[in-house]
Amino acid sequence: MPTIDYRSELQCLVAVRGHPFDRNGFAAMFEGMEGIAVTMVDQPAAALLMNPEGMRDFDALVLYDMPGLDFDAPDHPPAYVDPPKALVEGLPALLEEGKGIVALHHALAGWPTWDFYAELLGGRFLYHPGKVRGREALDSGYAHEVTQRLTPVQGHPVTQGLPESFTLTDEPYLAEIFADDVTPLLHSDAVFTRDHFFSAQHAVRGEMYSREGWDHAPGTNLVGWAREAGRSRLVYLQPGDGAGAYEDPHYRRLVENAIRWTARRLPD
Repeated sequence: MPTIDYRSELQCLVAVRGHPFDRNGFAAMFEGMEGIAVTMVDQPAAALLMNPEGMRDFDALVLYDMPGLDFDAPDHPPAYVDPPKALVEGLPALLEEGKGIVALHHALAGWPTWDFYAELLGGRFLYHPGKVRGREALDSGYAHEVTQRLTPVQGHPVTQGLPESFTLTDEPYLAEIFADDVTPLLHSDAVFTRDHFFSAQHAVRGEMYSREGWDHAPGTNLVGWAREAGRSRLVYLQPGDGAGAYEDPHYRRLVENAIRWTARRLPD
């Protein structure tokens, strides 16, 4: 196994808020990552740091937020909120700086009006039907507490040190994934068809476990990937809903490897 460079502490900014989560459990996941220092910042303040100046002292950015959605809107929540101009200008500039980005779980639903963001992450989770890459798409699906076998794609630095497969209980998504434009890292044996998921739009309307009239097409079993974005590296990992992931040593290894690889602290 390649040697990890611990000569200097890796500084990591973690953006949170927009989706309920166990803050203490999530923070504990990072505590065992030797040589990684984490600063957790809530949105909307986190967005103010996502630019070359704000990230000057950080090596990597972790997205565990879900900005751009107003769940308290009076009509048809969540209402979509446009990203601020500072972020629209700052995040692309950050990519040209080569900062590493790791996006986890519900970050896939962030900034639904900003196509750049979906292209950056490699997909999009929709709360309402809409257009993705010029094509009409239904709202996405979710399924709670699904026990699945995850199979890492061997030979990539992000999957080093992982077994051939491992079991994790988590929340998978039936969402819009740009599978042809990313490097696969992780597959799930969950069944990604309409009958195994529930409509996100029904859920926000008070019907938590409904798929009535929701005829979503089958999706991909790809649940983790890497891609190049400008001069930066990005990794997205779909698992990460709660304690089942936070406390799992293999998931922790995935997240740690992803941070180190995107920050260019792992050999290729």
